[in-house]
Amino acid sequence: MTQKKMKWKTLIFALGAILFLSACHKKTPPPPPPPPPPAAPTASLTANPNTVEKGQSVTLTWETTNATDVTIDGIGAVQASGSQQVTPTDSTTYTLTAKGAGGSQQATARVTVTSPPPPPPPPPAAGPTEEELFSQSVKDIYFDYDKSDIRADQQGSLQADIEFLKQHPNIHFVIEGHCDERGSTEYNLALGDSRAGSVQSALTQGGINSGNVKTISYGKEKPFCSESNEACWQQNRRGHFVYQK
Repeated sequence: MTQKKMKWKTLIFALGAILFLSACHKKTPPPPPPPPPPAAPTASLTANPNTVEKGQSVTLTWETTNATDVTIDGIGAVQASGSQQVTPTDSTTYTLTAKGAGGSQQATARVTVTSPPPPPPPPPAAGPTEEELFSQSVKDIYFDYDKSDIRADQQGSLQADIEFLKQHPNIHFVIEGHCDERGSTEYNLALGDSRAGSVQSALTQGGINSGNVKTISYGKEKPFCSESNEACWQQNRRGHFVYQK
C-alpha cells in the first residue's frame, strides 16, 4: 500500500514539473503597435480674377485640412477655409501657410496688377469756320473820291483775296458798293454799283467763278464811318465783301 502511494506521488510530481516547465516556455505576447503619425496638412489658394487693373478687387479663396494655424501673408490669421476680397496696389504673390500636428503646407496665388490705359486724348479743337476764315482773310477794296477804278495800292489786297477764294472755291459772297456822303443819292447808288462791278470784274479775271459772286450798291446809305472828314470818307469808299450762307 505504501509503495502504491509513492508511485502516485511520483506521478503527480512529474506531471506538475511538466506543467511548470510548459508554462515557463510560453512566448510573451508582442507589444501593441504605435499610433499612426498625425496627418499632414493640405492647403489650396486661388485668386479670381488673377489679372486686374490697378484699383480693382480680387477674391482670394482657400481651403485647408488637418491644420490648426492658417495664415496668409499680408492678411494675417484666417479660418481653415474661406474667402476674402483684397485690392492689391501692385502685382503680388499671396502665400498661405497651414500648420498642424502633422507639419506645415504652403499654397500660393499670383495676382497681376496692370495700369489702366491712358484716357483718350481730347478731341481736336474745332478750327475756324469757313465764314470766320472768310472774314479774317478777305479784305475790302478802297477807292479814290468819285472813282471806280481799282487803285494801285489796292492790288496787293485784291491778289490776296483772289488767292484765298481760289483755295475755297465753294464760297459764295456779295460785293457791296459804298460811297461817302458827298453827292446825290442817285449818283452815289450808280457809283457804288460801278465800284462793286470793278471788284467783281477783277476777281473774275483772276480766276474766280463769277457764279459765286453777287453785287449790290448801297451808295451813301450805309456808311462805315459817320464823321464828315476825309479820313472817315475814305473808309466809306469801298467794295465790301460779305459772306453768303
